[in-house]
Amino acid sequence: MKIQIKEVQNSKDLDAFVKFPMKLYKDNPYYVPPFINDEKQAMDKDKNPIFKDAEARYFLAFKGKEIVGRIAAIINWKEVKEQGKQKMRFGWFDTIDDIEVTKALLEMVQSIGKEKGLQYMEGPVGFSNLDKAGLLTQGFDKLATMVGLYNSPHYAEHFETLGFETANEWVEFELDVPTVLPEKVIKFNRIVQERYKLRELKFSKTKELFPYVDEMFDLLDKTYSPLETYVPIADYQVTHYKEKYVPFINPDYVNIIVDEQDKMVAFAITMPSYSKAMQKANGKLLPFGWYHLMKANKKNDSAAFYLIGIDPKYQGKGVTALIFKAMFETFKRNGIKYLETNPELVENESIQVLWKAYNPVNHKRRKTFRKNIA
Repeated sequence: MKIQIKEVQNSKDLDAFVKFPMKLYKDNPYYVPPFINDEKQAMDKDKNPIFKDAEARYFLAFKGKEIVGRIAAIINWKEVKEQGKQKMRFGWFDTIDDIEVTKALLEMVQSIGKEKGLQYMEGPVGFSNLDKAGLLTQGFDKLATMVGLYNSPHYAEHFETLGFETANEWVEFELDVPTVLPEKVIKFNRIVQERYKLRELKFSKTKELFPYVDEMFDLLDKTYSPLETYVPIADYQVTHYKEKYVPFINPDYVNIIVDEQDKMVAFAITMPSYSKAMQKANGKLLPFGWYHLMKANKKNDSAAFYLIGIDPKYQGKGVTALIFKAMFETFKRNGIKYLETNPELVENESIQVLWKAYNPVNHKRRKTFRKNIA
């Protein structure tokens, strides 16, 4: 049957675009659906400030009247103009196991990139570094997290058959939270604290976090700017994410290390795992989705790692040990026994060292794929 590619033109189309993977993975026990309204708002040019520096078009693939695939064609002009990366991004990619569908969707993105004079295409990625990225290539039988994409094995197989090459690769780890920290770890923490005159900040209320959010994003820039994939975070993005996400952060799961001048040198944000709660919510916060999230927030034995920033001046000086000790104390207070990390670039060893002493298991891997635009 002939494949037709149609651009999303209205709210009905966008609704179908957002819900397609929920239908595709309806019976998959590892898929975690996003909240439908959050996805729609992220794609709304009037609600997501990223569109000050980016543009996007959304496409659906049809066989007859049935939707069989989707893709977003994205250009981050900040990345193109300021960093000189002539990249055509693509994301929100999902498809049935039919390579002709994959080919048709990617050819649509390629044609836009060619029209815009860009040199290559890469994905799956989002509008910026703050969005999900990377096809799952290992860990198809593991529960997805809020910060990672889920997909079937045929996605990567299609890309490789169509001549795409690996652009970047991420690893993810799971580990058991130790019941007690070894004495040598505690001693080492004490030495590092005293040597650099560092201390941990603790929070009990969300409003206490707001004065530190801008500094967190500054530290993210310092931490990740040496990486080839990184695109600097604009001030308006900081404001947007501060308003949208900080009110939902559990303050007890935010660990900040400061020096004697109260300048932030490191931070980490973890959260109770919401994966199972989001499966129960099935894309909707109302009427009962909020209840499942609230329940997961209060009673949970698993945590997911979201963000970390470490001032480059302190990398390799033991500050990661302070962060892990602070996290460990948070987990102990809240009954957390298991931790899953966020996707970390393979070459980002300065972050991976955080887990090295705690027998981490590399249970997931993911990649972005690229191809030159002819």
